[in-house]
Amino acid sequence: MTHIAIPIPTAPGKQDIQVEVTINNEKQTLHYRVELFYWDDCSNPQGHRADCLSEMLAKHDPNWTVYYIGSPTDKFVPITFVEKRG
Repeated sequence: MTHIAIPIPTAPGKQDIQVEVTINNEKQTLHYRVELFYWDDCSNPQGHRADCLSEMLAKHDPNWTVYYIGSPTDKFVPITFVEKRG
């Protein structure tokens, strides 16, 4: 998949984003979701953050693929998912 950057207004919490694009006169709809994963939700919040992310993502909806992992803060990390196409 080729990439383009589209700025999305910052909003707190979960975001559900649907983008309709036309490529070579063919319309496609892309569905994205941004979720905040809080470090305190880890089984070991003081452990390594990579292990924490792996733990949280293992329980995630398999119909969505991780698309982008944003910059973490002291409290959470934003993760963007794209819906798998059948």
